[in-house]
Amino acid sequence: MISRFFSRISSRVTLSVWRRLRARLWAVAGVVALGFLIALEFAARRYGLPGPIASQVREVIFPPKSGFLLYAAMALMMVVLTWRQRFIAAGAAIGIDVAFLVVRWVADAKVTDGHPFGNGALWVILGCAVIAVTRRTGRERVLLLKGVGLGLLLVAGRKTGDTWLLITSKTRPAVLDQYVATADHALGNPSWLVGRIVTATGPIGFNFLDVVYGQLAVAAVIVALYQLRNVAVERRFPGHHLVRTFLVIGVLGPAIYMIFPVVGPVFAYGTGTEHWATVSMWSDTPPSGQWAVANLWPETPPPISTPHHMPFDAITPRNCMPSLHTAWATVIFIHSRKGPRLLRFAGTFWLTATLGATLGFGYHYGADLIAGVVFALTIEAALRSLDRGWDRSGIQLVAHGATVFTVLLVSYRYLPLEMARHPWVSGPLLMLAMTSVVYGYVRTIALWEPRAAPARQQEPQPEPV
Repeated sequence: MISRFFSRISSRVTLSVWRRLRARLWAVAGVVALGFLIALEFAARRYGLPGPIASQVREVIFPPKSGFLLYAAMALMMVVLTWRQRFIAAGAAIGIDVAFLVVRWVADAKVTDGHPFGNGALWVILGCAVIAVTRRTGRERVLLLKGVGLGLLLVAGRKTGDTWLLITSKTRPAVLDQYVATADHALGNPSWLVGRIVTATGPIGFNFLDVVYGQLAVAAVIVALYQLRNVAVERRFPGHHLVRTFLVIGVLGPAIYMIFPVVGPVFAYGTGTEHWATVSMWSDTPPSGQWAVANLWPETPPPISTPHHMPFDAITPRNCMPSLHTAWATVIFIHSRKGPRLLRFAGTFWLTATLGATLGFGYHYGADLIAGVVFALTIEAALRSLDRGWDRSGIQLVAHGATVFTVLLVSYRYLPLEMARHPWVSGPLLMLAMTSVVYGYVRTIALWEPRAAPARQQEPQPEPV
């Protein structure tokens, strides 16, 4: 009895200490994120372009480049509002956008760079921030500010990613595509195989996958809205949800691009001009293909030879290793597992179609996708551990995922020839390495779930006299 009493006290003290520590960690993370945004702003200014902060401020008045994303951000913010407040907010956003359209029409200002809508959504988000500070108090103020922060973070994550891509293209003149393409022989050159399949489907298959690939954020918002559907009723956010992982992947992933710059097979081994829309945010002049090794993709896989660093233009982003589209689609799949059948089907469909698009469009090698899955599961495990408290299983899972990810990058860089010459050994080893992280994640989550939501034991009822 005494030992049980002290164990309860110890567990409560530990939980209290962890909650205070977690609050401090989030405060530190907020300061670091602000400093990071300011640093990216200065880095972008160095190349004569607006950074993430300036781009966001610009969209208050000028046509936004991310109109759909701004409305998606407003939808995330509205999870903290009542249904009446949601209708008012949506109506206000549409009304403001109509007013902007009328003013631009009267001023004969044509929208050539950006979307003709989206300003209204941003104004509503900022207006809710003002209301939270001036008209709300206590928990209501905190909840509304959290909703505003969630919406602004979604857009800031997009702006941060764009700036990261700019920095990779300007600061990494040489790319490692030959190394990854050589290592990809161990997997049977899947980008070349899927690329031929997508080409054979004609414009119908291409346009279908292009829509799926380009609207990945929409799928993420749909799953996030389902997860956050009860925030307005419970007056609090869940401990962990998709948006957190989605944003962290978008912030940390481009840092790997700086370490392992790769442009992708359609650019390194093809002309890349038909895919110019993906890199047209900084230049109106498409690449001529003169930087490519040869025009081989997707018809002819590159021959096995000693790889070298290869110079590339200062326009195309080095955004292949790891594949963040694969990482994002993976976490969408994970977070859709607890939804209704339709949502689970959508999560599976988006993951499958995204894998086909990343390979079929020549944006990624197969090795990128394996690294992307490991990267996503490692970050997801770390954020879940941060929410529930670090324990041995969480530390082991994150350490295992980080180790496998590091080994993958080292292998692609220093052992590509050996991997290409022995595909029957190296190929299964690559798949086994990824599978070990998937298995470890599934097994650890199975151990966590009962503790995350313990069943309440019914108190014994007195026996009738």
